[in-house]
Amino acid sequence: MMQDFPFYLLLIVAITLLIMLANKVKVAYPVLLVIAGVFISLLPGVPVVHVDPELIFIIFLPPLLYEAAWAISWKELWKWRRIIGSFAFIVVFLTAISVAFIANYFIPGFSIALGFLLGGIVSPPDAVSAGAILKFVKVPKRLSSILEGESLLNDASSLIIFRFAMIAIATGQFVWYQAAISFSWMLIGGIGVGLCVGWIFMKGQKILPTDANMDTILTIVAPYIMYIAAEEIHGSGVLAVVSGGLFLSNKRHHFLSSSSRLRGVNVWESLVFVLNGLVFMLIGLDLPEIISGLEGVGLSSAIGYGVLITLVLIIVRILSSYGAVIITLIARNYITVADTRSPGFKAPVVLGWTGMRGVVSLAAALSIPTHMYPGGPIFPQRNVILFITFIVILITLIIQGLTLPYLIKKIELPDYDDHLPNDEADEMIKRELAKLTIMHLNEKYREDLEKSIFLQQIHEKWKSKIEESDQLLSLEVKLIYLDILNEQRKWLIAQNYEKDRHFDEDLIRKHIMKIDLEEERTHLLH
Repeated sequence: MMQDFPFYLLLIVAITLLIMLANKVKVAYPVLLVIAGVFISLLPGVPVVHVDPELIFIIFLPPLLYEAAWAISWKELWKWRRIIGSFAFIVVFLTAISVAFIANYFIPGFSIALGFLLGGIVSPPDAVSAGAILKFVKVPKRLSSILEGESLLNDASSLIIFRFAMIAIATGQFVWYQAAISFSWMLIGGIGVGLCVGWIFMKGQKILPTDANMDTILTIVAPYIMYIAAEEIHGSGVLAVVSGGLFLSNKRHHFLSSSSRLRGVNVWESLVFVLNGLVFMLIGLDLPEIISGLEGVGLSSAIGYGVLITLVLIIVRILSSYGAVIITLIARNYITVADTRSPGFKAPVVLGWTGMRGVVSLAAALSIPTHMYPGGPIFPQRNVILFITFIVILITLIIQGLTLPYLIKKIELPDYDDHLPNDEADEMIKRELAKLTIMHLNEKYREDLEKSIFLQQIHEKWKSKIEESDQLLSLEVKLIYLDILNEQRKWLIAQNYEKDRHFDEDLIRKHIMKIDLEEERTHLLH
């Protein structure tokens, strides 16, 4: 391990340079990293990299899911819950069924159970890939919210299918009512553990005398405890991390100080940057080991199976996207839907084409044991499943990943978002915050306002929007100003859930961050 340490250091440097290049040429960095990993793995003298699935499931998956849960808008997630739920569970299940029957029919030696195993592995699209690509193109908020929400949940549903398929292969039977009970427990247990652990962390950080460094460390520890605790009781670790992350994200202003929130953002951005980069580079670097295990099947045949399964995945996802549109058009006449307007027939093309596969699929394939049980027969078709998974990841990342930005620009999706334009909403928020500040000063601190030059400047600042000068503050005046900032923050949080106003949550978060920064600056004034 130590002799390869310089190699891994160079790998981190290479990842950083490649992501710089990806940003420069406006290509999603997962695409470049996987391709680079393949080329590096073929160089002479490069050590063979073995990707341990437990390393990905335990080390990589919890923080990546947790960060995504913190970043997503709960308001948008709840608004589009039906279509997100259908894609994260129903479409994943339909995809697994389709892969199972196609694999059983076309790939020699594949039973239905093995097909379901392969379907569970390759059915979930990768969140990081789609997110990295959508950075370079403008898409309606609803579409990005659906993709983000789906990616939070589809890993859980696919891993559940994977687990049941493994049991069916090992035992040779599938008892549906036992599977239904187990499935329900995985959902309930996973979500329950995530919420319980999240609540404990929230209370602990609120009661204990933590500082910004301690809070940041605790936010890094939390997803691992959620994941491990849920898996120990045979619940879904993925759902535990997602539910716990969503809970703490929505409560962040109740138990984290402005300093903790600001520092946490910086630490998490750096951590996720490194983890994502390593994961996609490792996918490419694992190619030699995957090919070396491919015995009894010709390389060309194995590539053909991978292409076939990839086509099945793309077709099923596109058909499911159009099916979701048709169901929405019918359902709006009978039940309340998120938006009664027709979503059109352009959006499903984009939604269907965002099915890039990634790290979860590879980790699941690698976690298949080499033997059915210790000392028992070799697990059937393990190497073929692993190679097909790699081909699916490679094709979807390169072909779909590189063509998605062009497709989005070519289609010109109609923007039905209810959010006010950002410029207009930004000005409205500034005016409302100014009114709130002046009213709060006049109602609660009239006497202090007459005595303090600084408070008068604050009054004038929000009245005429000019910058106030830094000056020495008394403790009393500083506390008044901090109270004003807190009132502004509470108003912004309330506006996020105000039905009569449609502010984009990203814009709300931007203004809250500005208030956090102003609060930190005030603490530094003496």
